[in-house]
Amino acid sequence: MTIAISLIILILSVIAHEVAHGYAANWQGDPTARLAGRLTLNPLPHIDPLGSVIIPALLVISGSPILFGWARPVPYNPYNLRNQRWGEVFVALAGIATNLLLAVVFGLLVRFGGALSLPPGALSIAATIAFINLFLALFNLIPFPPLDGFTAVRAALPWRFSSWFRSFEANMRGAGAFTLIFFLLIFSYVLATPFFKLVVWLFGLIAGGGTL
Repeated sequence: MTIAISLIILILSVIAHEVAHGYAANWQGDPTARLAGRLTLNPLPHIDPLGSVIIPALLVISGSPILFGWARPVPYNPYNLRNQRWGEVFVALAGIATNLLLAVVFGLLVRFGGALSLPPGALSIAATIAFINLFLALFNLIPFPPLDGFTAVRAALPWRFSSWFRSFEANMRGAGAFTLIFFLLIFSYVLATPFFKLVVWLFGLIAGGGTL
């Protein structure tokens, strides 16, 4: 699998993740993403120079075994959501669910690809799609702002607990790039190895030992 194809798959996967947030918010009554023209799989409105280009390219150049990135967050207004209690949880988890669905569909394609007489090239692409989407889904479940896992936990908690989470999130966002650097350092040096092993193990369960 070439680096270029892996990067394309990564970019399209994070775009699908963000578009899912927008559709979930629109279904819940918030048209912000739709009115902003973000309910599209066209990559151009979603590209984030840092997360979609620079970070993935640096990871590839440095030979990192882990490849990840992000698109521009799809805007939404939580106060427009019909269900004020669980609407934000639904929107936060929509992107993760989309990545999990893609991982399962293409992982099963790898598992049963031999019976379907699919060529090795197609199986390799399917395995890469499954692995990258599985990685993105699990990564976004980490409860650290601004990842979806944190948003879902914060939104699901009663107000007396979620208010602390909101304050913590505001402080982290206020730190700007330092928050991102801090999290990436912790992830790279503490969490990356066990996290990668978990992704590989789950990929094996889905794809049946299919190789990238």
